[in-house]
Amino acid sequence: MTAMLIALSIALPWLGAFFVWLPGDNRPKVQHTLAVVFSVATGVIASLLLLNPSSEIALSIPIGGPFGDFTFVADGLGIFLAIIATVIGSLAVIFSVDYMKGEKQLGRYYALVLFFIGSMVGLVLSSNLLLVFIFWEITALCSYALISFNNDDPKAVAGGMKALIITQLGGIGLLVGALLIYNYTGSYDLNNFLSVANTLPANILGIAAFGFLFAAAAKSSQFPFHTWLPDAMEAPTPISALIHAATMVNAGVYLLIRFFPAFEHVPGWRTAVVIVGMVSALLAGIMAVVAMDLKRVLAYSTVSQLGYMIYSIGAGGIFASQFHLLSHAIFKALLFLSAGAVIHIVGTRDMQKMGGLGKKMPFVRTVFIIGSLALAGIPILNGFWSKELILEGGLLHGPIWAYVIMVFVAGLTALYTYRCVDMVFFGETRSELHTHDATSFMKVSLSLLAAGTLLSWLLAGPFTSMLHSTLPAHEIHAESTMKILAEVFSFPTLIALLVVALGLIAWWQHEALQGVAKALSGVASMAKNRFGFESINKGLVNITMRSAETLRNTQTGIINWNIFYIVAGLVILLAVLALGA
Repeated sequence: MTAMLIALSIALPWLGAFFVWLPGDNRPKVQHTLAVVFSVATGVIASLLLLNPSSEIALSIPIGGPFGDFTFVADGLGIFLAIIATVIGSLAVIFSVDYMKGEKQLGRYYALVLFFIGSMVGLVLSSNLLLVFIFWEITALCSYALISFNNDDPKAVAGGMKALIITQLGGIGLLVGALLIYNYTGSYDLNNFLSVANTLPANILGIAAFGFLFAAAAKSSQFPFHTWLPDAMEAPTPISALIHAATMVNAGVYLLIRFFPAFEHVPGWRTAVVIVGMVSALLAGIMAVVAMDLKRVLAYSTVSQLGYMIYSIGAGGIFASQFHLLSHAIFKALLFLSAGAVIHIVGTRDMQKMGGLGKKMPFVRTVFIIGSLALAGIPILNGFWSKELILEGGLLHGPIWAYVIMVFVAGLTALYTYRCVDMVFFGETRSELHTHDATSFMKVSLSLLAAGTLLSWLLAGPFTSMLHSTLPAHEIHAESTMKILAEVFSFPTLIALLVVALGLIAWWQHEALQGVAKALSGVASMAKNRFGFESINKGLVNITMRSAETLRNTQTGIINWNIFYIVAGLVILLAVLALGA
C-alpha cells in the first residue's frame, strides 16, 4: 500500500503535467480543471502516507551496477515535506485559476508546476543519494523555467538564470559528498550511510559534511548565496508561494536535517551551520526593512526565516527547525498569495504607491494580517510557537552570542512586518489604483492557509511522535502538544516578546525616530546594495556564463564530430563506472 502511494505521489503530478499540455492553450478551462484535479488528488494521496509511516524501505526499483537500487522510504521527515509540497502545491494551483486567467502558455505553466511537485516529493521520499541528487537538479530546472516564465521580460530571464547557476553550483557540493560516500561505503543508501558514518576517515566525512552545507546554503538562498531569491520574485506569484517560500528553498534545510546524525560531530560543522543561519537571518532582516517592493520584502523575509531553521539545526534543535519549517510554509504561502492578490488587482509591487487598500480589500487585508502576525511571532499563531522553540533551544544548546543576534532579528522581523502591513493596507491612499477584493478561487486558497496559520501548531505532539518512531538516529523525543507548548512559556520567551514589541513600536513611532534612522542611514545604504554580496553572486554567474560561451566553440555544427564526442564520452563514462564497480 505504501509503495503504491509513494509511486502515485510522484507519478500522478508528472502524468498531470503531460495531460494538462494536451488540450492546447486555446482551451484554458480544461487546463485549469486538469491542473486542479491532478494537484488535489496528489495532495490527498500524499496525505494518506500518514497512515503508515516507517523507516523501512517501502519501494525499491532495481537498477543494478554502481547505481544500486532506487529506494524510497516513507518516514516522518519525508512524509512531512511531501505533504507540504503537494497540499500547498494544490492550493497554489487553485489560486492560479484566477491569477493566471487570460495568460498565454498556460499549458507550459501548469506542466512545470505539476512536474515540480512530483520531483519535490521524489526528493524527500528517496533514500538513494544518487536519486536525491537527480530530483535536486530537476527541482532547480523547474524553478529556473518558472522564474523565467515571462520569457519576454529581461529581468525574469536574468533572475531565472541567476537562480539556476547558483543552485547548480551548490549541487556540486551535494554531488561531491554523494560520490565520496559511495566510494567509502559502496552504497548510495542514506540509512546505510547514517549507520556507518563514524567509520569513514575524518577528513572524508568533513569534506562531505561541508559539501552538503555548501549545497544547502545555495539551495535555500543562505549566506553567501542569499541574493538569488529576491531576484526570483520575477516569477508569477503562485510560484513564489510554492517554490520560493514553501518547498524548494526548504530542500537545503531538509538536507542538513537528514544527515545531521552523520555530521554533528564533524569538527566545526555545527558552528558553521549556526553562523550561516545567523548571518542569513540578520542580513536578510535588515534588507527587508529598507525594501519597497512587496514581493522582495517577503523574499528577504523568507531568507531570514530559513536562517532561523538552519541556525536551529546547528544548535541541535531538530524538531524546532522542522516545526518552524511547517509553520513558515503555511504562513509564508499565505503572505505570498495575499500579496499576489494585491499585485494582480492593483497592478504594482511598489509599496510606495499603495496605502489604504484595506478599505476596498477587506478579505485580503484580514488574511494578510493573520500571516503577518504569525511571521512576527505574535501569540498564539503557529509562527510564535515554532520560533520560540528555536530560540529556547538556541539559548540552551547554542552559543550565547548567536542567540542574542537571533533575538534581535525577531525584533527586526516585527518591524519590517508591521511596516509592510501599514504601507499596503492602512494610511492614506498614495496613488489612484484599481482595487477590488480577492476573487473566488483566490479566497479558497487564502482561507485554507489562514486556517492552517491559526491551527497548525496543534500538530506539534503527533509530529514529534512520528519523527521519534521513524528517525531513531536523530534522537527526537515524543512529547504531547501541551508539554511542548508549556516549554515555550519561560523567561526567555518574555525577553523575545519584549524585543518583538520594541520592533512594532519602532515602526509605530518611526516618524518620531527620524534621528535614529538618519544615524543608521549608512547601514540602510549598505542594505539597499545587498551588503556587497550581489557583486559576488553576479561574479559567479558571469564566470559560469563566460565559461559556457567558451565551451560553445566546441560545437562545430558537423554531425559526425558531434556523434564522435557523444560516443567517446559514453565510452569514458562506462569505463569509469566499470572500474569503480
